[in-house]
Amino acid sequence: MKAGQHELDLIIFDCDGVLVDSEVLSCGCLSEALATCGIELKLADALELFLGRSMAAVLQHYGAQGRMLPDYFLPDLKARVRQAFQASLQPIPGVGSLLSGLRTPHCVASSSDLDRVSLSLALTGLAPHFDGRLYTSQMVERGKPAPDLFLYAAAKMQAEPHKTLVIEDSVSGVAAARAAGMKVWGFVGGSHYESRDGRAILYNAGANRVFDRMADFWTEGQRV
Repeated sequence: MKAGQHELDLIIFDCDGVLVDSEVLSCGCLSEALATCGIELKLADALELFLGRSMAAVLQHYGAQGRMLPDYFLPDLKARVRQAFQASLQPIPGVGSLLSGLRTPHCVASSSDLDRVSLSLALTGLAPHFDGRLYTSQMVERGKPAPDLFLYAAAKMQAEPHKTLVIEDSVSGVAAARAAGMKVWGFVGGSHYESRDGRAILYNAGANRVFDRMADFWTEGQRV
């Protein structure tokens, strides 16, 4: 067992941008789906506004502006995401090897819905590493940045929050982990951070550590 693993009850992985390189694909689909509703949202703005957030947060954002999205919006978006993922979704480099060697209990806690998380893990071959230990914002009252989802996952996994490590790529996810009383490492190896200073963004959000390669997950001397 790598140094540091014995100090943990649980490692919680976000899915999008941490296990699978999906954020640019999904935010691009969101921009396209909103365009059919007469709403312009550039990809960079989609990443800024909704990275790590649930679909409920999208609906609330536009609802607060008095812009109620039509009934066809969600089915259209879901179809676009499924098509894009089936065509182009890739796992984050090195994450399969990391998970294969992981001896600490681990699970997924994602703002995406369960169908999308399951699809993402199946398409990228990562599903066997989690054996159904998937928790999503659909299962709790409040999504990230509230701590509800991470606390729910820890309870289901019978883990103490202060002995839980969260791996996140978004400000809302880092904030949720901190609010849950958990350690959190920021991951900036996804393609959505190629033109943004992800390290500064996630450190400023409160991440205990930020890294950009899954091969460096357990660096020599790294303490949890």
